[in-house]
Amino acid sequence: MDFKLNTIHSQQGRIAIVTGANNGIGFQTTKAMAAYGFKVVMACRNMAKAEKAKTEILTKVATADLDILQLDLSNLESVRNFAKKFKERYTKLDVLVNNAGILVYSGKKNEVGVELQFATNHLGHFLLTNLLFELMPDNHASRIVALSSLAHKGAKIHFDDLNCEKTDDSDAAYGQSKLANLMFADELDRRLKKSGKKIIALAVHPGGSDSGLFDEMSRIKYYTFKILSPFILNSPANAAKPSLFAVLSKEVRGGEYIGPQGFNEFKGKIGFAKRSDYSKKQDVATKLWKLSEGITGQSFL
Repeated sequence: MDFKLNTIHSQQGRIAIVTGANNGIGFQTTKAMAAYGFKVVMACRNMAKAEKAKTEILTKVATADLDILQLDLSNLESVRNFAKKFKERYTKLDVLVNNAGILVYSGKKNEVGVELQFATNHLGHFLLTNLLFELMPDNHASRIVALSSLAHKGAKIHFDDLNCEKTDDSDAAYGQSKLANLMFADELDRRLKKSGKKIIALAVHPGGSDSGLFDEMSRIKYYTFKILSPFILNSPANAAKPSLFAVLSKEVRGGEYIGPQGFNEFKGKIGFAKRSDYSKKQDVATKLWKLSEGITGQSFL
């Protein structure tokens, strides 16, 4: 794939949302998109951190056109409120980057008892996409991008144990949530094509990246990652490149999975990423879609 960020034409007049825009990959994605001319709505849970991030971006991209709206993806009412406020301010949405994600090891749940990673990483984005989809122009430049992860490999959707309470695998819940991101993007693209829409949905993964997700690791794991990170992990700026490719490339047609091509897909040039066999199961993706509609109370496509 021949994709050079310095050859991108101005995106002036286009509106994008980036969830989790105040740090890590989301921050770098927002900064780059603002530099290309997008008006970027920073969808963030912590407003103080969002304001600080906005100020920092403006010091580096003086022309950045940024707006901030509060969004707690773990709370479905917050997602609905965000969508309502967005529609009050804007009449269209060109790009939705479902970037935000959490990694926790403490068995936390949201207010209705759903495991926090599944609620935040998948369900919140499922509902957000559902509520804002109608604002997207029906053309190939309209993009819905889901941020998945290498962690989807080896994971499955625990339909009979959605909170992953019956497993001893501490990584099961996070892996499930990132698998759900990938399968949602695939199923969404299939449904868009079936309905005759030109809007493109696809998934990306950043490779290995220390984007602030590792705070709840054991101290041994945490410091091991910190020591090894310069050798095995992408910088947040490089980790944002798959997302930028998905947003801006004219080569994608929908349904792709994009990520680094280097050793173990941790780093390297951007290209088509490897998926687990499980993630290709359309019957599972359909079942996940119906489950998500049921929990959110919102039908979709």
